Amino acid sequence: MITFFIKEMREKKGLSQEDLAKLSGVSSSHIGYIENGEREPTISVLCKLAKALKVSILDLFEYHE
Repeated sequence: MITFFIKEMREKKGLSQEDLAKLSGVSSSHIGYIENGEREPTISVLCKLAKALKVSILDLFEYHE
């Protein structure tokens, strides 16, 4: 589930939702909705989050701890 991977990557990098919001330009509330599975991210949002997390967008789909 992509939402879980975003949260795991964010936490692994020691970022809060607010930190990721500042880095990505996506609001912290929207990140919260995505991480909680309440909203599906668009490709545009996924690109912003991947860039902020310094990973490939594909990593958001293939992440394994």
